Order: sequence, then C-alpha cells, then structure tokens
Amino acid sequence: MLDKWNSSLKCLPPERLLDMAPRLARPLVFTHGVFDLLQVNDVSDLEAASAHGSCLVVALHSDRSVRSGSATGDGPVHPLSDRARVVAALGCVSWVTWFDEDTPAALLAALRPEVYVKGGHGQFESPLDSLPEATLVASWGGRVALAPNVSGGSGTAGLMQRLGALAP
Repeated sequence: MLDKWNSSLKCLPPERLLDMAPRLARPLVFTHGVFDLLQVNDVSDLEAASAHGSCLVVALHSDRSVRSGSATGDGPVHPLSDRARVVAALGCVSWVTWFDEDTPAALLAALRPEVYVKGGHGQFESPLDSLPEATLVASWGGRVALAPNVSGGSGTAGLMQRLGALAP
C-alpha cells in the first residue's frame, strides 16, 4: 500500500510512469512547470488542474531543461529531487515525473491525457488552440484547459525581483 505521507513514492522517473500509464485513473490530467519556489498561484493552478479529472500528473522541467531554457543559463534554486517532493506532497497531485527536453511534448504524447492544463498565472493571452501542445493533444481527442488566474501572487520571477530589491 502507498504510504500517503511519503511524497517520494509519488515521484517516478518517466519510464516508470509510462509503464504504469495503462493503470492510471482516467480521465488523466497533465500539466507541467518548473515549480521551483512554490507559491499560492502554483497551488491554485494545480488544484484547478486536478478538478479536470481523476488523476493529475505533474511533469517538472529537469534542472538541465531549466538551464537550457533560461536566457542566462541559470538553473533552478532547488534541485529536481526537492522540487518533485514538494509538488508530490500536495494532495491534489497524483504523480510527479520530469523531462529533460525543452518541452514535454514526448511525454505528453506517450501518456495521451484527456486534459492538458496550461498554467502561467494569467501570462497567456492567446487562444488555447494556438498553444504548441494543442494540436498534439487534439490528435487523440484530448482537450486543453487554461488554469484560472489567481490574484495575489507574482510568480517566481516577481518574487526573485522583490528579493533582489531587498539585498544590500
């Protein structure tokens, strides 16, 4: 039996999660992000995502993926293993995995969730069908949903700016 208090048991390498895929509860919901400095907006996004189905899989950008996508080449503040444990500890999250690529497209295609949820704290203004993942998800009959914008948070970039302003 899964020890509900041990969040590390909900953190699986992509290969193990894909082996389990046929047994995951449906409808399956998929979302992704860095989740480096978890904030209320992140929690709200994950709670909203989980409401779309029976099983929420959260895919984290690996440390390498974060560095390669960063304009400065900076990695996350917290290593992948720590970020995975923190996200997995949330009750709304069923499983946590990760990917090394710039996008989760390969993992998304392998899991074929019924719902792909895009977060972003209101930063995304284009129509959902313009998301790069939208065509992929639609190819198996899935749908894309946008997590609602929650006021009161500024995302990691805003937090880092505020912290930098406090430095002597």
